[in-house]
Amino acid sequence: MMIQKKDKLLEPFVIPVGYSLIAGVDEVGRGPLVGDVVTAAVILDPNQPIDGLTDSKKLSEKKRLTLFPEIQQKALAWSIGRCSAQEIDQLNIFQATMLAMQRAVAGLAIQPDFVLIDGNKIPQLPMDAQAVVKGDLRVAQISAASIIAKVVRDQEMEALDKMYPQFGFAQHKGYPTKAHFAAIEQYGVIDQHRRSFAPVKRALGLQ
Repeated sequence: MMIQKKDKLLEPFVIPVGYSLIAGVDEVGRGPLVGDVVTAAVILDPNQPIDGLTDSKKLSEKKRLTLFPEIQQKALAWSIGRCSAQEIDQLNIFQATMLAMQRAVAGLAIQPDFVLIDGNKIPQLPMDAQAVVKGDLRVAQISAASIIAKVVRDQEMEALDKMYPQFGFAQHKGYPTKAHFAAIEQYGVIDQHRRSFAPVKRALGLQ
């Protein structure tokens, strides 16, 4: 079945034959000014299908929170990988995302023989891998990973909001919104801010 998106048809992705344990990997948090970039790797159980899997951004928060424990319970394996704001500043956001993906795959209790990565770049992995553009819409394993990563990172932003309620992290999740810019201007930056990102640099007087 084709997926209609903005008048373009997304071809269904066909997983190459010969692989039995297939992991999907996705990331959340490349764009925010604060916090970790979070990745997830998921190996689904073909004998326990999960209805409603799609790109986490297409789902309501309520639906994500419903699917989150179901994925955890039904998946053969799942794992979280991350890179901190400090690692992002040291490496750059692209390299940090690739490292976080490596960590997610390495953390799986079962080693997959094939990994599908959302997007068009593949981290170096010890098994076969393939990038899938719009994979979070086309591949159930990647959809599941996107939901796990999104819920985990959102929960971390809500926890950070309790520590620094003046920043409104529970609302904007650390993304560069007007409210976030205003809070930085009024209150400065915290340790979890990514100092290599331009708005934070400006706030620190580094550019």
